[in-house]
Amino acid sequence: MVTETQDGEIVINQPAGHVENGESLQQAVIRETLEESGWQVEPEAILGMYAFTPFTGADTYHRVCFICKPIHQVDMALDEDIIESNWLTKDDIVARKQRSPLIMQCINDYERGQSLAIDGINNRHIFPS
Repeated sequence: MVTETQDGEIVINQPAGHVENGESLQQAVIRETLEESGWQVEPEAILGMYAFTPFTGADTYHRVCFICKPIHQVDMALDEDIIESNWLTKDDIVARKQRSPLIMQCINDYERGQSLAIDGINNRHIFPS
């Protein structure tokens, strides 16, 4: 989990971010997790796809959550928006302010054994011909 500031409050979140042009979802997961947590990971499966609208009139956020295998921690500076990165128990997560309800939804889905095959992602057309 990463600790970050949102609207002046300290919250926790899973590493997250955006996909850059020419980057696959898997590459974005690897890059964003490294930048925000200092951990190199290997995406193994898709946990699920989620949508969240924080309040009426707000943009809807779409999340593709991955199940990853941790490879190793890298000694590096984290993104400037990140306060710290920690492994937390579920009880620790429940006890802290979370950035969105998707955090617990993803954890609960993982505990139920939900997963989708990662080979369902087609990256063949990232680069125009």
